[in-house]
Amino acid sequence: MDESTLRLAAFVAIFGCMALAQTAAPRRRLRFGYRRWPANLGIVLLNTFLVRLLFPAGAVGAALWADANAVGLFNLVELPPAATVALSVILLDLIIYWQHVIFHAVPMLWRLHRVHHADNDIDVTTGLRFHPIEIILSMLVKISFIIAVGAPATAVVIFEIVLNGMAMFNHANVRLPRQIDSAIRLLLVTPDVHRVHHSVIPAETDSNFGFNLSIWDRIFGTWKAQPDMGHDGMTIGLTQLQHAPTHSLAFMLRLPFQGDLGQYPSSNRKKERLDV
Repeated sequence: MDESTLRLAAFVAIFGCMALAQTAAPRRRLRFGYRRWPANLGIVLLNTFLVRLLFPAGAVGAALWADANAVGLFNLVELPPAATVALSVILLDLIIYWQHVIFHAVPMLWRLHRVHHADNDIDVTTGLRFHPIEIILSMLVKISFIIAVGAPATAVVIFEIVLNGMAMFNHANVRLPRQIDSAIRLLLVTPDVHRVHHSVIPAETDSNFGFNLSIWDRIFGTWKAQPDMGHDGMTIGLTQLQHAPTHSLAFMLRLPFQGDLGQYPSSNRKKERLDV
């Protein structure tokens, strides 16, 4: 099975499992529910087409090129293959954490990223909802980092599947038993952990940036265990877009280019620090 087929099979399997799980054991009552799905899934198809068009070799191609040309840290340092794969996956997860932080901190990038946060519900499809320009920039970041560290192709395939799968898992509207959630969140980002990040309260939007490993938020001081209003009482989305047509594909595509920054969480945190 080639890399593309493997990733597609993993995507379909994980999406199907999360869709069934959130139907069987929903965490919250959704305001719009399945009405959002055509637009959220439509932007996935558009993003997939653009990535294939602009980056035909993809992130795996970058890893193969780095290996063939002995470029990058792990192509210069001798380590056991298993250690190289494990370290590459961990470092890639760290770079995605910091990329997420930066997309909240830089006004121009926040304009793009707020397409993701503008969803007024949160479920498995929210984890796939990103503006095409953000997807392209993210791909450039990944390719640059893969070449810089010399990540092996095996690690890149594993990471791409894990990142995509965990994004669907931790955005899913799934109720996990409290003890299971408490155990998993020690290492990984659970739906209850990441849901806090989609709160309309800026200080909560500016927390829990991890998509896979929860340790980065703990290490870098961006961890928040629970939302102030509770998971049933919290409001999802962005304050100024609560009544906007956020489940329209056309609206999502033009959102970065219209209006002011609105709810800009990182500037809010800077202001809070100045006020202390």
